[in-house]
Amino acid sequence: MSNPKQFVQEHEQLNNIIKSGKKGFLNIITGRTGIIILLLALQIGLMVWGIDWLGRRMHLYFGGSTVVTLLMLIYMLNTKHDPTVKLTWCVLIALSPVFGSLLYVFIKLDIGHRAVQHSLIRTQQETARLFPPQTELMDQLKRENRDIYRLAKYLKNNGSFSAYTNTRVKYYPLGEAKFEDLLIELEKAEKFIFMEYFIVSEGRMWGSVLETLRRKVKEGVEVRFMYDGTCSFSNLPYSYPKTLRSYGIKCKVFSPIRPFVSTHYNNRDHRKIVVIDGHTAFTGGINLADEYINEKVRFGHWKDTAIMLKGDAVRSFTLMFLQMWNATEYHRSYEQYLVPPEVISQPASGYVIPYADSPMDSEKVGEMVYLNIINQAKDYVYIMSPYLILDNELVTALTFAAKRSIDVRIILPHIPDKKYAFILAKTHYKELISSGVKIYEYTPGFIHAKVFLSDDIKAVVGTINLDYRSLYHHFECAAFLYGSGAIEDIKSDFQYTQLKSHNITMEDVRHEKWYIRAAGAIMKIIAPLM
Repeated sequence: MSNPKQFVQEHEQLNNIIKSGKKGFLNIITGRTGIIILLLALQIGLMVWGIDWLGRRMHLYFGGSTVVTLLMLIYMLNTKHDPTVKLTWCVLIALSPVFGSLLYVFIKLDIGHRAVQHSLIRTQQETARLFPPQTELMDQLKRENRDIYRLAKYLKNNGSFSAYTNTRVKYYPLGEAKFEDLLIELEKAEKFIFMEYFIVSEGRMWGSVLETLRRKVKEGVEVRFMYDGTCSFSNLPYSYPKTLRSYGIKCKVFSPIRPFVSTHYNNRDHRKIVVIDGHTAFTGGINLADEYINEKVRFGHWKDTAIMLKGDAVRSFTLMFLQMWNATEYHRSYEQYLVPPEVISQPASGYVIPYADSPMDSEKVGEMVYLNIINQAKDYVYIMSPYLILDNELVTALTFAAKRSIDVRIILPHIPDKKYAFILAKTHYKELISSGVKIYEYTPGFIHAKVFLSDDIKAVVGTINLDYRSLYHHFECAAFLYGSGAIEDIKSDFQYTQLKSHNITMEDVRHEKWYIRAAGAIMKIIAPLM
């Protein structure tokens, strides 16, 4: 017989093992591992139940989805959307009734959008009275050219944008030239500097501008700087506004990206505006990043354009900036930044109409101006654009212009920044070229210019691309020029750029790689949503 003391010890050890086993089992059941196992089991159970439930009611699902699809298609066909946009939604809803319908309803409801919309509408209403009526000037324009007068009336009625004389325009064919003059003009500032940009990236260009702004703040100049919230994703730290404010610069981020779902993120501030003391303004395609001045090479040589205005037309750019800035301000001021008209030192010819386009209303101002230029052309229409993702109206206008013997030329990039956009552009080549439109690709690199030119008398330089993003979804701006001396410079630049570009022929279109054509055909289905 074993030792009683040893027996008691062995019995206690066995009890401890049983207790620790129970404790370990309880820890598994009540701990994180147990919860995960429980949730997995619950999920598997729900999946099995769901499959069984759906299997017995599949006829109801298919019947319901068919009814939803039919009702949504009838509704879509009776909306005011562009035919291409309608087709995209109809295909999406037909392929996936539940997802497509819910996505359309989500966008239609404008979740997270309405507060911004109401604020911007309020500021636009407040500033409408501050755009000069220009009654005598409009009468003069009506006598000179009724077509331009009608376009000026359209811009006045849809945004209060005024036409101006007494404004000198300087055209910049490259970002390097604009950058040089921008620094010179910023140094001259005595009262205020307003800047609004889509892209800001640290480097030589922005570093030089920032150094100047910091110095001007110390001199007592009011500096306001606004940039789009997408910069916080890749170019600038999320807390960058605090850094600028520490220098005395008033800074705002338009629609900063935050972790919640909203249609507001679809509408970016794509504008580029500089206003100095109310008498000098810049706009165009050039952002504040080193690739725009070819200090950094990304897609070969970067070709971009801009204009500088001096004179009365700067008033509109001042108001356009303040409209966006004051959308989030409780106490808003305007008059103190509006300088009275003055006679500029050098005589200026022609008319200038600065204008903006907003996705918050149903009026596509940017596209309407482009369509007016194409439809009213008598001799030629020359276009530079980084993208060519066209809706039905623009395709019809361009092909009809070419068919009536208007010389239509479009210069696009040869080295794209976005491959999908380049592929989508190629889907238009065959139809446009077969109609007589001449398409060129800038072989040294990337074209980022947004320029329209027609008949040696009218032009547009601004931020508005030929794609759905610019024409439908983004905040944009531009200046329409009629009879301006800068138009000759714009034409010379276009002709020089064309010499460096390859003329795309039908032979090039036929020899395009099959997978490029296939990808374009597929992506074209959802082009309006890209």
